[in-house]
This record gives sequence, structure tokens and C-alpha cells, in this order.
Amino acid sequence: MTDDWSSALLTDQYELTMLQAALRSGAAQRPTVFEMFARRLPESRRYGVVAGTGRFLDALEHFRFDSATLDYLSDAAIVDDSTLRWLADYRFSGDIWGYGEGDCYFPGSPILVVEGTFAESVVLETLALSVYNHDSAIASAASRMAVAAGGRPMIEMGSRRTHEAAAVAAARAAYIAGFATTSNLEAGRRYGIPTAGTSAHSFTLLHDSERQAFAAQLASLGTDTTLLVDTYDVDRAVRTGVDLAGTELGGVRIDSGDLALTASRVRGLLDEHGATGTRIVVTGDLDEYAIQALAIAPVDGYGVGTALVTGSGAPTASLVYKLVARAHGTSADDALEPVAKRSVGKPSKGGRKWSARRLDDRGVATAELVYDHEPEQIPGQRPLLRHLVANGEVIGREPLREARERHARALRELPETAQQMSRGEPAIPTRFEQRVSV
Repeated sequence: MTDDWSSALLTDQYELTMLQAALRSGAAQRPTVFEMFARRLPESRRYGVVAGTGRFLDALEHFRFDSATLDYLSDAAIVDDSTLRWLADYRFSGDIWGYGEGDCYFPGSPILVVEGTFAESVVLETLALSVYNHDSAIASAASRMAVAAGGRPMIEMGSRRTHEAAAVAAARAAYIAGFATTSNLEAGRRYGIPTAGTSAHSFTLLHDSERQAFAAQLASLGTDTTLLVDTYDVDRAVRTGVDLAGTELGGVRIDSGDLALTASRVRGLLDEHGATGTRIVVTGDLDEYAIQALAIAPVDGYGVGTALVTGSGAPTASLVYKLVARAHGTSADDALEPVAKRSVGKPSKGGRKWSARRLDDRGVATAELVYDHEPEQIPGQRPLLRHLVANGEVIGREPLREARERHARALRELPETAQQMSRGEPAIPTRFEQRVSV
């Protein structure tokens, strides 16, 4: 991706038609607050994981209407000339607050808070939702898989099951939530994620025999490589691999059949031949439930593809981006008043929000607190919002490892119910704390 790319058209047309109408009505420059949140979690999920913050900040810096973009909007008659002139000078100059990437969230959590004029803020809606809905869905699924894996390493290998750009974003989100490596080389180049990969069945089928294929792989990659042993007969393949590599064979991969039974049999064969340190990796349509079912099997690692990059049944986090406060005038000093959608089934709470996570004496989370005012910092409450953008300048960018470490910490502070895969309520309740007028 080049430095001069523009993210301005990664949006819906109605963002610009609203802008045009607001410019005409005189309301475009009114100070506003938009918030992004989820009304509920997907079924069976006890928590969500915030992901996409870094990608959103990158896209925000490139949200510019260059000459080619403006020419398209003009030629397609999307907006009028006065709106085009306004867009030509667009630079977000407000403030953005958000949950730290990798942190957990719950229904009603104000994951992203955008403070700026209506004109500046409304055009960011689709971009923010597109990035966060995808990445948070992937990270939430990946976190559950990591929990089910119980510390065993996992490789993300879903590139062939999704859009090529989504594959890179998915690898990034999975790494934040606990995956150890990815098969996607662009994700490795762009984000520094460790990469891994050896061979597919086609490599074995190319050669005149499985022995020739294994010998070629071992000669090229060394004895620490992982051999795919289920092209023909698994037991024979394991014996062949150990015969060629010796007891120093790095690993074997099983991609089909009853993975638990096959892994147990393979472990026995490896140990019988002295390859007690050879790892067993399993792949093949795994999700968090299949991984959990393999908990007692002698498996050393997992490769996950389709279920991960599709959110394991929840391909979107169902986040929404809503106007929650606005001023009557256009001065930055004008008071903001709460506004909220009241339609049946899709209500929202008006007013700018602040949030904190309440912890008990052991450091275990007991509630998500959402305030309609900025609360005092007190012991037993962890503030959740970070300042990401100040006066239009990105200040919240951080290394990917920080988000990965934050997720590990956030997960450790959740109660044990967060690890349950069955249907149930969120791991902690969300409580809206309103200021009491005296």
C-alpha cells in the first residue's frame, strides 16, 4: 500500500448526501459527538474483543479527497460543487477516544467516541464501522479459539477462504487475540507477525512416492519441518517420516479424519520410534468447539482457517455508529445536548459517555460501567477510553505487540464464566451510571 493512497471513497454515498444537505441547512458545523458500540453480543459470546484501531487510524490519516476522487464525485454527480469544494479541504480536526485495541468490550461499551463537527464526523461512519466490525469479529472468534486451545499454539491459515485484503486484516486481528503465527506473508511484511507454512497435499502428489516428497522437504527445510502425513496412509507416512528424519523430526500435520483418534495413534507411533519430541499439529475445518473437544488429545498445535476468517458464525460484530450529542449553534463553546434514536428494537442512549471496568479485590472484573459524565479515577475501577486523536492529530498509535499484551491482560481479569462456550449472558453486566441531580 503506497503512501499516497486515499481511503475517502471507502464509504457509503449517503454520508456525502447528508453532508451536502447539512452544508445547505447550516447545521454541518454544529459540534457533535458520535459513538460506536454494540447493542448486544453474538449468541454464545460472553465478551467481544476490540480490534482494528491501528488500521482505522492509518485510514483516517489517508481520508483525503484528492483530485482523482473529486473528479469521480463530480463526474458521477454524487454531490454539488459547493460540497466538492468543502471536501477538497477536508481534514478531520476533532478528537477521538476509544477502547485500547485488544481490550474486551460488552453491550453498550462506547468503543469509539468521535468529537467534532457534524460534517467532519459523519463522513467517518462507514470507514470506522467497516474496519472495526470486521476486525473485532475476527478477534472475538480468535480469542475464543485461543481460550479453547489452552495455551497450545495456533496458526492462522484462512487466506484462501476470504477476500485477499480481508485476509491480511484477519491475520492481524487473530494475532492480537492470541494466535502465534499466520500463513499470510503480506500480514508478516506489513505488521511483523511471525509466519509459518510447509507443504500441501499437492506437494506429496507431485512426487513419485511419499518417501520422495518427504525426502525433498527435509532436504530443503531441515528436520525441524512439519510433514503432512494424511495424503495416503497416516501410519505408514509417520514411519516413513521418522525413518528419513530420525527422532529429531520437528512435527507431523493431520488434516483429515477423526483428529482425536488419529492424533492418539500417531503419538503412540512416534513415541514407539523414539520421536518423543515430534509435535503433532492438526488442521481441517476447526473452530472453537472442535478445538475444545481436542483438549485431551495429544495435540501440540492447531491450524485454523475458514471458521476464523468468517468470525466463526458471527462475521460482524454488529457495531453501530450513532450521533449521541449535538449543539444548537456552531461555536465550539456551545453546550452539547443529548440526542438518541428511539425506534423499537434499536434504542440508543444519548449523551457523551465515559467508561470504566469495575474490579474486585482480586482484580477480577465485576461490571462494565458507562457514565454520562467523566468520573473520578478511584481504586477498583480501570478507565477504558484512550485518547487516539487530538485536534486532528493521531496520538494513539502503538506497536501491535501492545494490543496483543493488552488482550492477554484483559482476558485474565474476566471471571471464569467468560471462558464458557455455551449460551449465556455476557461475562459481566453493563451498568449505566447517570449523574444524580441534587
